[in-house]
Amino acid sequence: MARRVRVDCHLHTVASGDASLTLEELADRARATGLDVVFVTDHNVTEAAMAAARRDLGVRIIVGEEIRTPDGDVIGLFLTERIPYVLPLAEVTARIRAQGALVYAPHPFDLIRSSTGRVLPGLCQSGDVDVIEVFNAKIEDPALNDRAAELARSYGLPGGAGSDAHDAAGVGAAYLEMPDFDGPASFLAALADAAMTGEYRPHAVRYPRPIGPATTTG
Repeated sequence: MARRVRVDCHLHTVASGDASLTLEELADRARATGLDVVFVTDHNVTEAAMAAARRDLGVRIIVGEEIRTPDGDVIGLFLTERIPYVLPLAEVTARIRAQGALVYAPHPFDLIRSSTGRVLPGLCQSGDVDVIEVFNAKIEDPALNDRAAELARSYGLPGGAGSDAHDAAGVGAAYLEMPDFDGPASFLAALADAAMTGEYRPHAVRYPRPIGPATTTG
């Protein structure tokens, strides 16, 4: 029987610019919460993920990137090089596939973040999506995750789950327990036997407001 692993498909480090999670904190929290594999999917950069993948951090790191496009954010999983942002969505998905990597649609129906929900059905129909994120731990309304799961089912696509952690407290909020894999093709195959665990866990406040009345000087 194949070894099973716990996998977080989507999280961020300080390299994203809007996160406070260091690589060391990521590794510590991943081990503490029982994660075996994490996809580091920083916004528009891959340097931290590539550096982490070369280190022995006690958790397997796989390189990803969350890429901004005019039609919403898309993630490349198993990347070997960075993809520039603000390119047309079709070009981004083509560049992901050219690396032998996977196209992953994060938080597709989120109402706050940049999402591909409006164009995602067309991408699914044309075969330009490999995995749809059916559980994102930063989405408060479960109906939005349910909508993503329904879309994945309707097109016969596998579902992913991600903590979307930007801080240490978020790591472990969502993951898949699935057979182990050694690359994009075996990851896709293993998703057919994945069990999802997840809970809503909002980002920690990065810049808390001061307690008590504000004071001014002049």
